[in-house]
Amino acid sequence: MTLPPDPAPADFTWPGGAKLAVSIVVNVEEGAENRIDEGDKRPEPVDELGVTMKAPIRMHGNETNYQYGINRGAPRVLDLLDEAKIPATWTVCGQALEKAPWLAEALMARGDEPCNHGYKWAFSAFMNEEEERAFIAKGTESIEKTCGRKPAGWLSRYLHTNETRRLIKEAGYSYHMDDYSDDFPYWDQVDIGDGKTEPMVILPYAIDSNDMKFWLSPSFTPDMWADYAKRTFDWLYAEANAKGARMMSLGLHLRIIGRPGRIAALRDVLSHIRQHNDVWVTTRENIAHHFAENVAL
Repeated sequence: MTLPPDPAPADFTWPGGAKLAVSIVVNVEEGAENRIDEGDKRPEPVDELGVTMKAPIRMHGNETNYQYGINRGAPRVLDLLDEAKIPATWTVCGQALEKAPWLAEALMARGDEPCNHGYKWAFSAFMNEEEERAFIAKGTESIEKTCGRKPAGWLSRYLHTNETRRLIKEAGYSYHMDDYSDDFPYWDQVDIGDGKTEPMVILPYAIDSNDMKFWLSPSFTPDMWADYAKRTFDWLYAEANAKGARMMSLGLHLRIIGRPGRIAALRDVLSHIRQHNDVWVTTRENIAHHFAENVAL
C-alpha cells in the first residue's frame, strides 16, 4: 500500500524553526447579511433555529442577532486576542466594516490582516463571470477604503465558481482559502486562458473546528468545542514535530463565539496555544508568503 506523500517538504519549517503554524480566522459577516430593508429579495435565515423565510418579510429579531456580534461579540474577541497577544486574519465583508468603521480601525491598529469575504455575505457561486468579477472588485475597494490596504486573500460564502481563482488572480490576490483538503498549503495552477496557467497559493481552511459547530446539529457545548479545538492543536503539534510541518485553522464568528456563555471557551483555547513557544501564530497572509518563498512550484 502506497500512502499519500507528506504535504510539507522534509526540510521545511516555519519562521524560528516552528513546525506548526496556527491561523486564527475571525469572520465578520454581521451587517452584510440579507435584509429586506436593504433591497435583498429575502431575509437571512435564522441559522441557530434552522428557520428560512422565503417570503419577503423583514426579520427584525434576526437583524439584531447579527448586530449583537458587532456590539458585544467583537469587543470580547478583541479583548481576548489582545490578552493572548495573538494576531488574527479577519475574513470581512466590505459592507460590514462600512457599518462598523471602528472595527476596521481596531483590527488595523492591531496589525491584523483583512481578508475579502465579499462585499455582502452573499453566494457568489450563483453569479455569472461579470457579476462575480464586479462583486470581488466591490469588496476589494470597500476594504481598501475602511482598512487602508488591499486584502491579499479571498474566502467565498461556502461555494465558489470555476472562475473564482482566475478572477481573484486577475485582481491581484495572493492566496485562496476555499479549500479543506489538507493541513498544509499547496500550489494550484490557475487557468488564465489561452492555454496558460499561473500559480496561486491555496491555504486550506477547516470546518470541523469552526465555532459554527455551536449551531450545527448535533451542536457542541462550549466545553466540547474547546476540547475539540485543543485536541486538534495537540494532534497537529505532535504530528508536525514527528512527520513534517503543518498548519491549523480556527474559525470564529462574532455573533457565535462572542456570546457570554461561549467566549470563555475561546480564552481556554488561546491560553492552551500560548503555552507552546515553538508554534508560529500568525496571519494567513504571512503563512502564504512564507510558503511561497520557501516551497518550489
